[in-house]
Amino acid sequence: MHDNRVLILDFGSQFTQLIARRVREAGVYSEIHPCNVDPERVKAFKPSALILSGGPSSVLEGGCPDLNMDYLEMGVPVLGICYGMQLLAHKLGGKVVASTDREYGRAQFSAQNDCVLFDGIENKEDLTVWMSHGDRVEGLPEGFVPMGKTDSIEFGAMGNPEKKMYALQFHPEVAHTVSGDTIIQNFLFKVAGLEPSWSMASFVDSCIEDLKKQVGDDKVVLGLSGGIDSTVAAVLLHKAIGKNLHCIFVDNGLLRMGEKEEVIGFLAEHFDLNVKFVGAAQEFLDDLKGVEDPERKRKLIGYKFIEVFDREAKAIDGVKFLGQGTLYPDVIESESFKGPSAVIKSHHNVGGLPEKMNLKLVEPLRELFKDEVRRAAYELGLPEHIIWRQPFPGPGLSIRIIGEVTEERLEILRLADKIVQNEMVASDWYRKVWQGFAVLLPLKTVGVMGDDRTYENVIALRVVDSLDAMTADWSRLPSELLARMSNRIINEVKGVNRVVLDISSKPPSTIEWE
Repeated sequence: MHDNRVLILDFGSQFTQLIARRVREAGVYSEIHPCNVDPERVKAFKPSALILSGGPSSVLEGGCPDLNMDYLEMGVPVLGICYGMQLLAHKLGGKVVASTDREYGRAQFSAQNDCVLFDGIENKEDLTVWMSHGDRVEGLPEGFVPMGKTDSIEFGAMGNPEKKMYALQFHPEVAHTVSGDTIIQNFLFKVAGLEPSWSMASFVDSCIEDLKKQVGDDKVVLGLSGGIDSTVAAVLLHKAIGKNLHCIFVDNGLLRMGEKEEVIGFLAEHFDLNVKFVGAAQEFLDDLKGVEDPERKRKLIGYKFIEVFDREAKAIDGVKFLGQGTLYPDVIESESFKGPSAVIKSHHNVGGLPEKMNLKLVEPLRELFKDEVRRAAYELGLPEHIIWRQPFPGPGLSIRIIGEVTEERLEILRLADKIVQNEMVASDWYRKVWQGFAVLLPLKTVGVMGDDRTYENVIALRVVDSLDAMTADWSRLPSELLARMSNRIINEVKGVNRVVLDISSKPPSTIEWE
């Protein structure tokens, strides 16, 4: 349980997750709930403060997301952001109008009336902030006073200090707003009087105790992929229930070079994890024979994984729980106030298995963002090569081989990808990028090796920068590093005579090629 708890009501802003991250970075636990959440869940959460997110809607339009006024009667401090400010003004008797001059992007904000939100900020009379709105507040509700303005908006911020209600027309959670983190921290600590009690050390301790209560003496089965999410989930469960955790590592034949030895060897040796290795490579390759369509590949691999995992799990007597590495963004996306905007990734989280096997779910990481999972891994003593392992797709190398997957093509890609990984690590670029990998293309080109003409395969290099994989841009690697990768791949990987670089961004391209 968390003594200091901030509830963030989501009205559809693309920045809502950023609000939660900024609050947690300040050491205060926060959760995001859809704005139409069941009031009973809000009461059960017992928030110490309330933040109303932005959103794309207009309070002047029918059917816009609404605010349950009971939440304002809870007596907790409130911060409205953008749409949240307009909604507060609208619901409390103020006046909201459509702006003639809409503001999208940077603006200069001037704080007024010694507002506590701007304490400790230099140049608060000329503060660069990030605006994104079409409506504006023209008349303040009773009891509110102006707290700041821009050149085009008289009420860029408002507050009712007596009721501890404040609102901002701009977004303090985004990096473009100067001192935005200070503004949020002033709300948390100076307005709401909260204490910074949320940390990964406290999370790990409380999570282990919660897992002991939830699982008791029952057995848990967990699909271990070697990725950071499933690994941290496994270690937490192991610390809670010991040998009653049964990890299953399925070798689908689509793993990177040395992956199974690295994952199983380390976890079994250093954490004494109960891991069963299942060699099922031929089963997967048989199903993929002749298949070129990427979506069919994904489905076949997902179905086969469930089949193999189900078979192995049923061989363990008395299993009552299925462990999963579900993260908080997955939970948020599946509970969007507009309806489920995205389902939890089915292959990654063993979709369909809880119902198929009649198991209860245990999800140790469902409160955490990805960066928090890495911090938890540090607390648990995991080594950096596991903590900073780059994301790897559930369907493995199959979606990095364009066209049919064969053992021969897998071997070519494994060798090329190993060179990419080794060079990225050696040059200290591995942790600077989101992902870097090789892709085997479905074409051959003419080349010259020695005195002979060759007609061989093409490898594409894909290296991207990203914060959350929702968007990405290609990484500007040093030309010397790219040249070294290309030279090694062509010289050391039999069957490759050309290397190309993918310089497309997401969107419109995706990170993976299939």
